[in-house]
Amino acid sequence: MTALAGTVALVTGASSGIGAATARALAAEGAAVALLARRRDRLTALADEITAGGGTAVAVTADVTDSEQVTAAVAATVEACGRLDVLVNNAGLLRMGPAAQAPLGDWDDLVSVNVRGVLYTTHAALPHLIAAAADSLRGVADVVTISSTGGRVARPGTAVYSLTKFGVNAFSEGIRQELIGSRVRVGIVGPGSVETEITDHLDADALAAQRARTAGVLKLEPEDVADAVTYMVTRNRRVAVNEILVRAAEQTW
Repeated sequence: MTALAGTVALVTGASSGIGAATARALAAEGAAVALLARRRDRLTALADEITAGGGTAVAVTADVTDSEQVTAAVAATVEACGRLDVLVNNAGLLRMGPAAQAPLGDWDDLVSVNVRGVLYTTHAALPHLIAAAADSLRGVADVVTISSTGGRVARPGTAVYSLTKFGVNAFSEGIRQELIGSRVRVGIVGPGSVETEITDHLDADALAAQRARTAGVLKLEPEDVADAVTYMVTRNRRVAVNEILVRAAEQTW
């Protein structure tokens, strides 16, 4: 029997990159996977791919910065799948540049996606996760948030991005302690440099700076991060892996 048979996992930011890879990995372990993101066409294609491979997946379109949409998406997941055992907060945004020249809109966007998105989804999911842990054969449920090496070290040009990642790390540790009695484990996976679409919306200067920083580094693939998430949520209930740091092998920061 696969490790997550009979469970349901909700993955945010599932339309590409780490989110899509994580959804595939959890489905391969037997979880029914709810795919949450804004791009329905991509979600539908991924759900079809997982289903064709013998898994179970549903597409749930929502914007994580809208609390009402998130609450409705979590409710739709539970209605469609019957329960919720695993939440993976993966939706994320990267903006870079010197603080003195940064548009405030970029900062607002970073906080909206990277902080509020995690808060809204976690808040909506927690009652269902607590209920699942109480009646699961596994005896446990999981919240995993994708953080970053930027949640450990702040660097020039990424001050607000790091603020958001340091923030979700602190939030995760706080609720980890609150939820111990409910058997809901809380963990963070902090990837280093990963080959994903997260840099696609950087302006020319920020993109050049990012490329200079990662020159000569063989970046992680999304599947490498998905492996870490899968390891975390498939442990026996006696084991809580609360943090995994996954760097590219040549990465120095």
